[in-house]
Amino acid sequence: MLAGGASHAYGASATSTRFRFIIPMRDISILVPGRLHDHAVKRISDAFRLVPLEAADPGLLSGRSSEAVRGIAAMTTIDAAFIDALPKLEIIANFGVGYDAVDANHAASKKIMVTNTPDVLNEEVADTAVALLLNTVREFPKAEAYLRSGRWAREGGYPLTAATLRGRRVGIFGLGRIGQAIAHRLEAFGLPIAYHNRRPVAGVSYAYHDSLRGLAEAVDVLVSVAPGGAQTHKIVDAGILEALGPDGVFINIGRGSTVDEQALIAALATGTIRAAGLDVFADEPHVPQALLDLDNATLLPHVGSASQATRAAMADLVVDNLLAWFDEGRVLTPVPETAGLTAVRPG
Repeated sequence: MLAGGASHAYGASATSTRFRFIIPMRDISILVPGRLHDHAVKRISDAFRLVPLEAADPGLLSGRSSEAVRGIAAMTTIDAAFIDALPKLEIIANFGVGYDAVDANHAASKKIMVTNTPDVLNEEVADTAVALLLNTVREFPKAEAYLRSGRWAREGGYPLTAATLRGRRVGIFGLGRIGQAIAHRLEAFGLPIAYHNRRPVAGVSYAYHDSLRGLAEAVDVLVSVAPGGAQTHKIVDAGILEALGPDGVFINIGRGSTVDEQALIAALATGTIRAAGLDVFADEPHVPQALLDLDNATLLPHVGSASQATRAAMADLVVDNLLAWFDEGRVLTPVPETAGLTAVRPG
């Protein structure tokens, strides 16, 4: 399964450029359940003992493999049962900035480190958010389809769009690193920015609203960058959409679980809001047919960070976290739930 004696330059990502020495392959087993970026798999197989598994299912583990695994690299659900099935597990390296699929609280209770891949995807996702907003408001995909179908030549120009970005007010739900990158871009469009977080963000001048409803009432573009989890589950509901108003545009590049999809479908169908642009959904890759049927919904297949360069940088950060943990007993990008953990091993 593995080539003995392989080596790898530690730290190909921009996040960890200080690690440039060569590291021999370790006698440490890293489990990869399900799919993972090919670049991450290659680097893991060079530096560790790669243990592939069809899925993160405790029933698929053999006794020997479960006893040996000390790390997980994954872009799938890692629940408490799977964590408990790996008695020597030390670290879960999540591929993605969102880690709601990992039971980080349970991991923390067992002193297991969890990492994610922030920052390396901020600019790509922010670009996607702005493009999705423009496409939703100005209908560029529909205009291109109109041209390609020959209707421009047969029928004349594409109908004037009813909506515009001019004069709009933007609210960002989740002004973290990605949210701030989106805000900076939209400022260049001359649009005023407001936001809602659990608490104000230091060092920003945007108007702060202490409730999501208050933000929705104050703006006519609501961009959701909020993470998933119990606290945000279906938080964008019928009341929030009604507060956004009949000229409102809703953009979601955060997590599909934050939206009550049936309420959103109803709001779009009845004109409660004007339009929506979505890159994420509650049950990916399954998109409700009712959403697909709506002419005022612009839909993307979760491509926010989906460029080759960005996904490779995310893969590097996954592996760099594993290497830093097993080399130095710390990581580059811990999630908040496990930020205080360090490796404790026999001397």
